[in-house]
Amino acid sequence: PSRTFHGHNRLLTSQIISHYESINQGKKELPEYFNFASDVLDEWTQLEKDGKKPANPAFWWVNDKGEEVKWSFEELGSLSRKVANVLSEACGLQRGDRIVAILPRVPEWWLLNVACMRAGIVFFPGTSQLTAKDILYRLQASKAKCIVTNDTLAPAVESVLPGSQFLKSKLIVGQGSRDGWLNLKELL
Repeated sequence: PSRTFHGHNRLLTSQIISHYESINQGKKELPEYFNFASDVLDEWTQLEKDGKKPANPAFWWVNDKGEEVKWSFEELGSLSRKVANVLSEACGLQRGDRIVAILPRVPEWWLLNVACMRAGIVFFPGTSQLTAKDILYRLQASKAKCIVTNDTLAPAVESVLPGSQFLKSKLIVGQGSRDGWLNLKELL
């Protein structure tokens, strides 16, 4: 019971709903601990490898210029593990630490999301329309140890750094380098 979407099979919403209904009715056990990255993403990767599930893109992003990024479940899993390693090793984050991401909806936004789930890091998303005052408030209220942004928004972040006493690392998503910032692409 699947349908074609851009030439690829995908699960119908009714299949997903029936899965959750079976948990609610006690037909399936609710796990004590749940991690989307390992319990879903990695499981679907294995099902595809074993030939028990047709290959589908896990992530498919297209911008207004028609540029695409398409990752399989295996690629998304591998990339999210690499980003989780960057967050824990290069940025020094641990399970329960907080990260603020102020990015437009670029592929790295979703990748950070999954990597944080995988590593147990609390992900605080922020819109790219935030002002310096908004950014400072979010950094102080969340007690974030890391911030992730792009070249365009980095100056606003830098303007509030003296007021963000918990921040330990700054990660930039983009092509260029910036003094005092780690570059995600280079670290990957």
